Amino acid sequence: MRFSDRRAAGRRLAQALETYAGRDDVIVLALPRGGVPVAYEVAHGLDAPLDVFLVRKLGTPGQPELAMGAIASGGIVVVNPDVLRMLQLPQSTLDIAARREAVELERREKAYRGDHPRPVLEGRVVILVDDGLATGSSMRAAVRAVHAQKPRRIVVAVPVGAPSTCVELGQEADEVICLETPEHFAAVGNWYEDFSQTEDEEVQDLLARADRQHARSAST
Repeated sequence: MRFSDRRAAGRRLAQALETYAGRDDVIVLALPRGGVPVAYEVAHGLDAPLDVFLVRKLGTPGQPELAMGAIASGGIVVVNPDVLRMLQLPQSTLDIAARREAVELERREKAYRGDHPRPVLEGRVVILVDDGLATGSSMRAAVRAVHAQKPRRIVVAVPVGAPSTCVELGQEADEVICLETPEHFAAVGNWYEDFSQTEDEEVQDLLARADRQHARSAST
């Protein structure tokens, strides 16, 4: 099953999460940038607030799409030891990448959130959304960083993911929803007809729209 685009995938994902609809303790957190269009539809379908949770993949030298780890808001670093061993990479390579990506993470925090504070997650049901899971390094970093803030429940929700990654994340999150887990996964983009890059402007627009819609809903 291929999704036409991220928004369509988000609408399907919202249906799978309907047990969380209309609850005042639920918040949807998107992993930018590709996760934002998906999460926008999830938040709309559940009538829940939408925010972003910043995670940056730590790509290997010469193979930026192959993650040796990830860094998340709050200074959390998650390492993929299998990749480090396979490529025989020293710890210093990871440290250099983490420092570099921390700069971009801070830039995106300012661009997407502006002066708005990070949401309070303690005691809430946090639904972490991305457009797909390959190695899962970025999502794993997000789960661990969110867990440190003492939420009531952590739900990982994606339209498509590598089967082994979805299973492994189940050991860290309270619930994992992967709509599609194709045996021959290869890459997230293979499962979308339109997998064009999500730009900062689209992220900002969707976050603003979600804020307005939830504010209107809360006032009625």
